[in-house]
Amino acid sequence: MRALLQRVSECSVTILGTEKSRIQKGLLVLVGIEEADSEEDIEWLCGKIARLRIFPDADGVMNRSVVESQGELLVVSQFTLHASTKKGNRPSYIRAARPETAIPLYEKMVAQLAAETGRPVKTGEFGADMKVSLVNDGPVTIWIDTKEKE
Repeated sequence: MRALLQRVSECSVTILGTEKSRIQKGLLVLVGIEEADSEEDIEWLCGKIARLRIFPDADGVMNRSVVESQGELLVVSQFTLHASTKKGNRPSYIRAARPETAIPLYEKMVAQLAAETGRPVKTGEFGADMKVSLVNDGPVTIWIDTKEKE
């Protein structure tokens, strides 16, 4: 499972011209699910997202989590995070999970992240053509892959 976290001052998802979700200060989490992912990956990733200290404290030092800073969360599925560009110029998405695998894992991730943070999690719509608008705060952008735990 891969996640691209962006600390945002605001973010929204629009589908077919209608705004689906909007957050203010918080995290946009773009998540890519592959066939090999499991609930273990979800638990580890959600714990990491909830506790990652990337928000400023009173001294301006990145020392607070999204929970401590009372930030909001917006999770958007993005299979293209598993693009392979090793060969040729057309990315391959063969590692991305098929919807019958990915949708239940995505829904479990959203529920687990809400449990970890104690706050509601807003979402995009799995498989939809979404327009994501954001103001990256910092900018702070962090890549996490559960298969490459550091």
